[in-house]
Amino acid sequence: MILIADGGSTKTNWCLVTADGNRSFFNTEGYNPEFIGTAGIVASLRKSLPDTLAGNQVTELYYYGASISSPSKVAVVADAMRTVFTRARIYVDHDLLAAARALLGRGAGFAAILGTGTNSCVYDGKKITYNVDSLGYFLGDEGSGSFIGKRLLRDYLRQLLPGNLQQEFRAAYGLERDEILDRLYNQPLPNRFLASFAKFAYDHNNVSYCRQIVLDGFGAFFQNIIRHYPDYQRHTFNCIGSVGYNFRDVLTEVATSHGMAVGKIIRSPIDDLVTYHLELAQDS
Repeated sequence: MILIADGGSTKTNWCLVTADGNRSFFNTEGYNPEFIGTAGIVASLRKSLPDTLAGNQVTELYYYGASISSPSKVAVVADAMRTVFTRARIYVDHDLLAAARALLGRGAGFAAILGTGTNSCVYDGKKITYNVDSLGYFLGDEGSGSFIGKRLLRDYLRQLLPGNLQQEFRAAYGLERDEILDRLYNQPLPNRFLASFAKFAYDHNNVSYCRQIVLDGFGAFFQNIIRHYPDYQRHTFNCIGSVGYNFRDVLTEVATSHGMAVGKIIRSPIDDLVTYHLELAQDS
């Protein structure tokens, strides 16, 4: 059996493909090695995997995850996978490669992620050939859920949310200043905490303020990242991620204003990623 996973910072989407080609899908939490170690991943998997899936049944595992950008980060995740899936041949790589393979298959082009965090690349059909560093949620990740959430929280704490939004935000989350700062500076997964507030912008996307902060975020994404790709306008803009998908009308507007035609914008790469691997296996 083959197991394929796309792991973001918040959620991991999995697909199990049996020998007769049947596909079954399930989710676990995200395993970003910047925020969780091998032991934590193992504990979470043993708690979250379907009861019908025994680790020793899997013969091949392809895991793509956020922040898997160095040998040490690969080792954190790969060691966890070997512990749980004891008989599997393990392949671990960056979620940006998963995005490129899902969006472009074996063709060349441009691919981006707009979810909890942000990333982007130029892909030649086999490997990533150019990447402008998004710098993570502290310094960058423009246009991401954490970027949008940070703006909302900042304005909420300064009581700058317009109209009834201040009261609606308080009613929705019931958070006080000290609790917010504790979650950001003392608790694990602050990026996931920030990104959780992007839903508020989506739920109120008919309010001009919410639309504007999304517009500003995507504008910063293009201005600070996309425009620094050589000849970026010759590429079609293709994107994966819940933020890009949920706000795809705004994203299309911003991409078009920067001279990029829009191609595929999808929520999750898992279906296309499975297709990529099965087609690759058939051709080999």
